Amino acid sequence: MDRSALEHVLRAASAISNEREFVVIGSQAVLGQFPNAPDALLVSVEVDVYPQHAPEKSDLIDGAIGELSTFHQTFGYYAHGVDETTATLPSGWAERLIPVHNENTGGATGWCLEVHDLAISKLAAGRERDIDFLQVLVREGMVDVNVLRDRLGTLVLPNDRIEAMRKRLLYAASM
Repeated sequence: MDRSALEHVLRAASAISNEREFVVIGSQAVLGQFPNAPDALLVSVEVDVYPQHAPEKSDLIDGAIGELSTFHQTFGYYAHGVDETTATLPSGWAERLIPVHNENTGGATGWCLEVHDLAISKLAAGRERDIDFLQVLVREGMVDVNVLRDRLGTLVLPNDRIEAMRKRLLYAASM
């Protein structure tokens, strides 16, 4: 997926939901801060998104332009309607959102996770593909490991879960 595909999803989500502001929380949120992100970060064909002021409309988006929809079959990418509980995020994440708003979004704004907050969500998920994603962010100098350590400290999670995330970060930073 590239930035123009993200903009297209935002435009379509807006038309479907009659909303203008969306939060993008999945891996493709990287396109907010890094419109020309490395290809290794753009393998997903899914945009995890929800209307900022009407998250209950996520189901409309998922049904109309979600996985296996005509939209997905036509364009090769789709929207996954989610909500703010889908990702584990550090304190203050909402104040750091990066806007995507231009003529290609059709009046919609996609508020994308800042890259360190996105990385924290990947550490929390902990799947192999999430760690691979994080490794690229580290290798390409797109994140500061010290910032990630600081943001881990803001999470309200059981200690064993935070410790597992720290280990994942050490692993990703060492590769």
